[in-house]
Amino acid sequence: MAQPLISGQDITSYQRDGVVLIRGLFSQHVETLRAGVERNMAEPGPFASENQRGGETGRFFDDYCNWQRIPEFEQVARDPAIASAAATLMGSERVQLFHDHVLVKEPGTSMATPWHQDAPYYFVEGQHTVSFWVPLDPVREASLRCVAGSHLWEKDVLPTRWARGDAFFDPAPYMPVPDPEAEGMPVTEYQMQPGDAVAFHFRTLHGARGNSAGSRRRAFSLRLVGDDARYVARPGPTSPPFPGHDMAPGQVLREDWFPFLQ
Repeated sequence: MAQPLISGQDITSYQRDGVVLIRGLFSQHVETLRAGVERNMAEPGPFASENQRGGETGRFFDDYCNWQRIPEFEQVARDPAIASAAATLMGSERVQLFHDHVLVKEPGTSMATPWHQDAPYYFVEGQHTVSFWVPLDPVREASLRCVAGSHLWEKDVLPTRWARGDAFFDPAPYMPVPDPEAEGMPVTEYQMQPGDAVAFHFRTLHGARGNSAGSRRRAFSLRLVGDDARYVARPGPTSPPFPGHDMAPGQVLREDWFPFLQ
């Protein structure tokens, strides 16, 4: 009898910590995703970024919202097993696709992914959210790092632009970006193989070191929402922006742009 992809302990850890490691969840899709990443880097979308500050070395490429034009990403996003795993972790009946995200750190890339929560950048709120962060290469030092329990904080962390470091919005309603190590916060990180997945809540504080290894660190993220997710207005442009969406606060994300997967 096949073992379930998500165990009871996984669910408990996810609800308590806002993060859990699921070994091999995307193992059947590694080559497909690698092909999709290569296509994405050869044909960047309108939101593609080369994240580099003065004095930084290497290349940190990221791009998002490409599943509609990159068939490899859509194929993986529509895998019923992935949607089922997301539903189980979130405790949701339904699963809706929010967007995909590619993050590639070439060998010798010094720039870290700054500590941040995803939720304040987005125009969606709710408890039923999950991101799957999937390395397509073995990772150690450049693995995803998450602060356990941060999805339960009362205030959101101020969203900032990664390369410039300036704030997206008026900082008044937000808490400053913390320094988890200096403040003794419980940081989780894992040595991972291609196809493993870190599942984390949109409000979980996370980041990643630069890539000092001699090999690439390609990662694919899939962002999904569930039953209670609703559109929310932010005090400025969101990331991703999704221009012309025409949604109103409290509305379920429009199904023609954000399809239900389950």
